Amino acid sequence: MRTTKDRIRHALGFEIIGLLIFAPLASLVFGFELHLMGMMALVGSIVATIWNYFYNILFDRAMLKLCGTLQKTVLIRVLHAILFEGGLLLLFLPVIAWYLNISVWEAFKMDIAMATFYLVYAFVYNWVYDQIFAIPKHS
Repeated sequence: MRTTKDRIRHALGFEIIGLLIFAPLASLVFGFELHLMGMMALVGSIVATIWNYFYNILFDRAMLKLCGTLQKTVLIRVLHAILFEGGLLLLFLPVIAWYLNISVWEAFKMDIAMATFYLVYAFVYNWVYDQIFAIPKHS
């Protein structure tokens, strides 16, 4: 399994790179000012960072129990990303509606768009991360 230091590097790298891409893109796509999207993205990043840390521990434990390995196939990577984003959607939806003063339905549509962005981003980031910082074979 990954060390705590590695998990922290993983989570922080994910969130910092994601923020740098997402905030300007979301401002352009959704038509809100950059500072609003930036603040929403920052709060979302904090929530996602905490969720990411605990989610990946739980996912790895489940993989070891169910599969006996931490090596992820493409299908498992897709499942990993979908489950992560689904949990984050439930955690962050009320925050979006409140902060942007929009309806829950509008927040849901925005959250789905954000989740779609981060779903693709999470898949790519995790794949690249695992190539750069490979899991030791004995884990």
